[in-house]
Amino acid sequence: MLEWFSNLEFLPKVYWSIAVVGSLIFIGVMAMAFAGGDADDIGDADAEIDSDAGAGFQFITFKNLVGFFTIFGWSGIACLDAGLSTPITIIVSLLSGLLMMVIMASLFYFISKLSDSGTLNYNNALDAVGEVYLTIGADRSSMGKVSVNVQGTVRELDALTDALIDLKSGTIIKVVDVTSNGILIVDKTRKPIEASISEIEELPNNEGHLLSN
Repeated sequence: MLEWFSNLEFLPKVYWSIAVVGSLIFIGVMAMAFAGGDADDIGDADAEIDSDAGAGFQFITFKNLVGFFTIFGWSGIACLDAGLSTPITIIVSLLSGLLMMVIMASLFYFISKLSDSGTLNYNNALDAVGEVYLTIGADRSSMGKVSVNVQGTVRELDALTDALIDLKSGTIIKVVDVTSNGILIVDKTRKPIEASISEIEELPNNEGHLLSN
């Protein structure tokens, strides 16, 4: 193996070295990422490269760079084996690596979006109208529960009220505030009336008035 590698020319040596090392790191990074580990914390240098983790679409990250060098190496080897010239080989391998970075960035972006969509943001409950599930004590004297529609799902959440009377089970409420620890502040309200379409018949001209001159 070592003899075969030593007999290679300079450019193939570079591509094989990048491809093998990149592939090993790539396998480890992807295994950690999909197993729930934080692959961006591998060493201080790696953490600096991916210090913007948790933001939106990220192109230059540790994972994406590993993907770039992995595909860069293997595509370069494929080009050399196909007998392509050195300039074309470098151009093709660079484009292949950049394409891999775009694919990986998009993949992790959409994975993070799916994860975020399942996270409850209590502020989305503001102004929501719901119903008391467990009695809420007056003037925040005791905590109860309310059923409200948040992020498209009806949820039972802890709630307090500033009202001077207890809000009994079944009372229609409106969320007026949310505390820093996710407790809803609610107040009594009326169930919103849904608009309906009805036909209004016009009275005949001779019956338009009860009193006529």
